[in-house]
Order: sequence, then C-alpha cells, then structure tokens
Amino acid sequence: MTLPRSRAARLAAALLLAPVALTPMLATPAQAQWTVFDPTNYVQNVLTAARSLQQITNQITSLQNEAQMLINQARNLASLPYSSLQQLQQSVQRTQQLLQQAQNIAYDVQQIDQAFQTKYANVSMSASDTQLIADARTRWQNTVGGLQDAMRVQATVVGNIDTNRTQMSALVGASQSATGALQATQAGNQLLALQAQQLADLTAVIASNGRAQALQSAEQAAAAEQGREQRRRFLTPGTGYQPGNAQMFHGN
Repeated sequence: MTLPRSRAARLAAALLLAPVALTPMLATPAQAQWTVFDPTNYVQNVLTAARSLQQITNQITSLQNEAQMLINQARNLASLPYSSLQQLQQSVQRTQQLLQQAQNIAYDVQQIDQAFQTKYANVSMSASDTQLIADARTRWQNTVGGLQDAMRVQATVVGNIDTNRTQMSALVGASQSATGALQATQAGNQLLALQAQQLADLTAVIASNGRAQALQSAEQAAAAEQGREQRRRFLTPGTGYQPGNAQMFHGN
C-alpha cells in the first residue's frame, strides 16, 4: 500500500521529534523535583521527639521535687517564734528566793545541825530557868517562822498557776501551728520546761511543808524534854516554898 507523500512526510517528522519530546522525562536524579514520603522514617522521628519530650518532663518534675524538698528543709529548720523561757525562769526565781529567805533555820545542813545541837538537843542540867525559857521561846519562834515560810511558798506557787496556764495555752497553740520539725520540737521542749517548772514548785511546797512540820515536831520533842527537866528540878529536895508578901494593887 502506498501512502501519499505529504502524509509520509508528517510521519517522518513526528518520529524525528519523538526523542526530543521524551528528553525531559529522562533527566538525571539531581535535576528531578519529586518529593518522596518514607513512613518508617516518619515514625522514628515521632518516637524520638516523644522520648525527648518525656525526658524534659522528667527533668522538670525532678526540679520541682528538689525545690519542694528545699522548702520543706527550710520549714524544718525554721525556729519557733515564741519562747516562754523568760516567764518560766521568773517563776522559778520567785520560788527560789522564798526558799532562800527561810527564817531562823534555813535550808542549810550545817546550820540545821548547829541549831539542833544548841536548841533542840537534850536539855542541859546546868542551864538556868531563864535560859530554859529563852530556848523554848526560840524554838517556838522557829516553828512559827517555818509555818509562815511554808504559807508564803504556797501563795507564790498558787500565783504561778495563772502564769503557767497562759504559757501552756500559748505553747500548745504554737505546737499545733508549727510549720516544721524544729518548731514542733522546740514547742515540745518548752512544754517539758513548763512541766519541770511546775514540778519545781511542787518540790518547793513539799520542802517548805516538811520543814514546818519538822520544826513543830522538834519543838514538841524539846518541850517534852524540858518539861521533864523542870519537873525534876521542882521535885528535887531543897529549899521549900517560902511565903512572902505580894502587893497586887498600888496604893494612891
């Protein structure tokens, strides 16, 4: 079959132009503009980013915990703003001063021994009646002074009760509102100091009452001994009763 010349010419021209038209499609990879999506690489990148974010979150949490720990340490080291030491010391000093002001026979071993040897021991056979009366009066004064001292100590201790109540209320409040271990410990120590002060007051009352009772008992024992001596002297044979004149009323 024979094709017309013009049609054959167009076919030949098309064949010659075909390589030129296909040339852009056969370009080198460096010149290609195509974007390729890799699912595996994308997943790895996402996991890496998640792990990095988790590490940052953990570091932030650790810093927050350290900051809270420092705050707690600061609270635990904070000192208690309230102190009852001065008031407690003043209460103890008041009671101690009264004990030091004990009349006649004080709380001193040597002084007690000396007083009992001279005033409460066996009545001397050679002592005059005047001396016996003077010794009896001294013993009576010691007993009265001991009773007065005991009552003064009791009054002081009773006066300390109101102060102790105020201090106890303040210390309990400070203990309950303590922000740290140190404050709670200091409040507890001050409560123990308050208890010790109360025990000191109780000891002072017991000591003063015991002293007064001991002086009273010693006076009774010495009086009994002196009574026996005076009775012996009265019954001892000697110069009997000699009547004499007595003037009861003064004349005008």
